[in-house]
Amino acid sequence: MNVGILGLGLIGGSLARAYALEGHTVYAAEKDESMLSFAMLAGAVHGKLDENTIPQCDLILLAIYPEGSAGWLEKHAPLVSRDALVMDCCGVKREICSRCFPLSEQYGFTFVGGHPMAGSQFSGFKYSRANLFENQPMVMVPPVFDDIQLLDRAKEALKPCRFGSFSVTTAEKHDKMIAFTSQMPHILSNGFIKSPTALEHKGFSAGSYRDLTRVAWLNPQMWAELFLENQDFVLEELDFYIQSLSAYREAIAKSDMNTLITLLEEGKRRKEEVDG
Repeated sequence: MNVGILGLGLIGGSLARAYALEGHTVYAAEKDESMLSFAMLAGAVHGKLDENTIPQCDLILLAIYPEGSAGWLEKHAPLVSRDALVMDCCGVKREICSRCFPLSEQYGFTFVGGHPMAGSQFSGFKYSRANLFENQPMVMVPPVFDDIQLLDRAKEALKPCRFGSFSVTTAEKHDKMIAFTSQMPHILSNGFIKSPTALEHKGFSAGSYRDLTRVAWLNPQMWAELFLENQDFVLEELDFYIQSLSAYREAIAKSDMNTLITLLEEGKRRKEEVDG
């Protein structure tokens, strides 16, 4: 299989490594020429993804920011083979699906929205690895929700990644869920670490601190774009969290033991419910 990959950051680089390891031919497009050269030396990429190789690709994976991924496909769609499957790997789905589904209809190839639920607090090709996606979830947003043949085709094409599970949803539902499960934790972690007390944490912190602050180390440009593209759902979750925090603050400020216990019990019970 000939696989084209747009972007060789953590996600794109890991995809390249996974497919190359399984013996597939990988072409990549990367604005940083030195990174592309390094990926080729590492054996993860076999050539450039350009006007000559795009038509040869059976699978094209878009692994840069949503705006860049959609813009790239809009520019290169006429070159994509009608037999090709194109998937994005972006963190939000409404914008890119609304732009790329019409392109696939116009030019005859197949487009499926995708979001590999795997990552790291570190970014860049040097942190990529072939097993990044192993046993991790993959979310897919197809143009037709119940097209079993298309879903089977996408799963087969993604076999080298060794995903552990697949979920199928709409772009709207995906973005609502991701605002809660991914985008909010990054905002909370990034905001929490700004406390002046953080400078003195060494010797006083353990697992809970590490868990809460791990994703404060993020790619600012990428996450800012994701937050703004999912603005409505992020604000909805952020407003709810601020309201919830205010209840804890008020109970503590008033030394209201009963209310504080109630709030903590509610949170504990909720965790038990959502974890099954």
